[in-house]
Amino acid sequence: MLYGIAATATALLLAALLTELLRVPALRLGVLDRRRRRAVPLSGGAAVALVTCLVAAVGDVTGLAPLGTGVGALLVAGACVGALGLAADVWRLRRWIPLAGAAVAAVPVVPYEETGVPGGLLAVGWIAGLTAAFRGLDHADGLAGTVGVVTAFGVAACAAAELMDGVAVLLSVLAAALAGSLVHNWHPARAALGACGSLFAGFVLAATAVFVRAGYGAGASAGVLFALTAVACADAALVALARWPARRPLVCGGPDHLAHRLRRLGLAPRAVTVLLGAGALGGVLAGVCAHTGWASGGAVLWVAVPAATAVLALVRVPVPPVSPPRQRSSTTSAQVSERLRVRSG
Repeated sequence: MLYGIAATATALLLAALLTELLRVPALRLGVLDRRRRRAVPLSGGAAVALVTCLVAAVGDVTGLAPLGTGVGALLVAGACVGALGLAADVWRLRRWIPLAGAAVAAVPVVPYEETGVPGGLLAVGWIAGLTAAFRGLDHADGLAGTVGVVTAFGVAACAAAELMDGVAVLLSVLAAALAGSLVHNWHPARAALGACGSLFAGFVLAATAVFVRAGYGAGASAGVLFALTAVACADAALVALARWPARRPLVCGGPDHLAHRLRRLGLAPRAVTVLLGAGALGGVLAGVCAHTGWASGGAVLWVAVPAATAVLALVRVPVPPVSPPRQRSSTTSAQVSERLRVRSG
C-alpha cells in the first residue's frame, strides 16, 4: 500500500519533469505535432513510457510490488509498442505499421489458457484495435491523457477486485505518469503524447483489461471492456461510420474525430476535454460496477445507448474533407526551431 502511494507520486513528478526536459531535444530534432494551430513537441509520450516502465520495474525487481505472472512480459511488449510509436513520431511511419506492431506484440501476452485460442485471437484483435483507437484520441489538447487517467484507474479498480495487486499498481503508475504529462498537455498544450505515448498507454490499458476479464464469459467481458473504454470506442466508431461510405482510409489522420466535431458545434477546447473525460468516467463507473457485481450486466446499456446516440448525432456534423497524407517537409530541424522561437517571441 505504501509503495503504491510512493510509486504513483514518484511517477507523477518524474513524468512532469521529464516531459519538460525532453521538450528542447524534441524541438531541435523537429519531433513535432503539426496538426494543431501551432507545432507542439512530442515529448510527453517518451516521458510516460519511460517513467511507467522504470517505476514498475523497480517495484517488481525489489519485490515491493511484484507484477505477477505474465504482466512483466506485457510491460515489455508495451515498451516495444511505445518504441515503435517513437519511431513513428520521428520518421513519420505509415499508420498501419504501429497497428501491425501492436497486433504482433499482443500475441504472446494474451492468457490463452483462460481465454482459449478463439477467445485469445479475439483478444489480440481487441488489443490492437483499442491501441489504434487510443492513438486517435491524441488529436486534441489533454484528451488522450484525461481519458487514459480515468480508464487506468477504472481497470485498476477491477484488477484490485480480482486481487491482482501487481496489475493495479502498474495501472496506478501509468495513470500518474499520464497525469504528470497532462500538466504540459492541457490546453494550450506545451507538449503532446504523440504516437509513442498514446500507443503505449492504449496497449497497456487494453492488455491489462484482457488480463482482468480473462476467465469470464465472452459476451459479458465484451460489455465490460466496452464500458471501460467507451470514449475511445465511440471515437473509432464515429471515424469508421463517417469514412467507410466515402471509401476513405480508416487509419489515416483527419479532422473528423469526436473533439473536432464538438469544436465545430461551438465548444471550447477545454470544455471538449472535460465533457469527454466525464463521458469516460461514466463508462468506467458502469464497467467497474458490472465487473464487481455491484450492478447487473444491463448497466453497460446505460453506456452503449448514449454512446451510440452521440455517434449517430455527431456523424452529421460537417467537417473539412480528409486531406491525403502529406510528404515529410524538407525543412531542417534548425529552421523549425528558429520559426518556433520567432513565434513564441
